[in-house]
Amino acid sequence: MDAVLFAPVAVAIALTPGPNNFCSLNNGIRAGVGRAMVATIGRVVAFAIFLTISAVGLGAMLLASEGAFTAVKWMGAAYLFWLGWRAWRSREFGGLELIEGVEPVTTREPVKLRSLIAQEFLLGITNPKAIILFAAVFPQFIDPAQPAAHQFMVLGSVYLLAEFVATAVYATCGRQIRRLIRTQRGVVRLNKATGGFFMGAGGLLLAANR
Repeated sequence: MDAVLFAPVAVAIALTPGPNNFCSLNNGIRAGVGRAMVATIGRVVAFAIFLTISAVGLGAMLLASEGAFTAVKWMGAAYLFWLGWRAWRSREFGGLELIEGVEPVTTREPVKLRSLIAQEFLLGITNPKAIILFAAVFPQFIDPAQPAAHQFMVLGSVYLLAEFVATAVYATCGRQIRRLIRTQRGVVRLNKATGGFFMGAGGLLLAANR
């Protein structure tokens, strides 16, 4: 095991586009980089659960179970479709600074941090690809000649930190996108794009195989 060599691999995996990273992008647009970073705690808790399951040997059992994999997949897809439908129908966008001479945008109170954390957690815990990562890919970096529990803890910590790096990248990009949204029409387009992505991710999740 070499945590230093694993670090860039972990960052590369964490940066892979997916529901949680798009959630960070969306949070960066709507809530700012700082709140998006705090929200990542939810994702990290979900992945830490999968990491613990894999460390005690249950991850391989879940991966081998068609029923368990399918159940997680359907729950994740249903949640993504729900998020997508809600975003598609929304005409709201909080805290927007408008340019002069354009129609006002309907706003609402900023989303509470607790809700952002819960959303990240639910997206993480219902993503069957996380099971594959921790139960199938992760063990390949484990040295059988050394205690497995310690290696899982070290490599797992490195990967969970990499998720915060990914959030920083996506949320910062989201904050830049926010500067382009200044009218009601822009808000509607952004919400529909957000909804379309979440629903599309749900469709891809349903098509996923182990």
